[in-house]
Amino acid sequence: MLDITKKLEEEIKLLEHELTTELPAEIKKAVALGDLSENAEYHSAKQRQEFVNARLGQLKKRMGELSLVNLTNIPADRVGFGSTIVVFDNTKGEEITYRLVTSEESDVTQGLISTTSPIGKALVGKKVGDETTVVTPNGKRELEILKLTTIHDAA
Repeated sequence: MLDITKKLEEEIKLLEHELTTELPAEIKKAVALGDLSENAEYHSAKQRQEFVNARLGQLKKRMGELSLVNLTNIPADRVGFGSTIVVFDNTKGEEITYRLVTSEESDVTQGLISTTSPIGKALVGKKVGDETTVVTPNGKRELEILKLTTIHDAA
């Protein structure tokens, strides 16, 4: 989780620099060109400024949410954030390994799934031997948990 907070902090730093240094310079240059009603550079810079402000708000809110994550609240014997789970997909007839991560880190091709994804939600709270049915965009899947390594085991 340190990786994701570091990534968010870097994006916040870049956007704050753009908002306080680059965009004001662009707006000042555009204002110097004259008539603002038909000034594409001015309108573009102002739109970008609105977008950057909104994105900064989102990132700072997410940083606040991530700072509230308490590892002691994550179960040591059941699937939770940070767990690596080996499941048998009865629908496909194969073993698949997943790791539950934040939505920012998710990458299905790497087996990194969000705790808020359909599969993530279906697995959270389960333990080895449990079976669960997941409704995905590609249809229903029957998953049996074969192996579990929690965030506590990994540490």
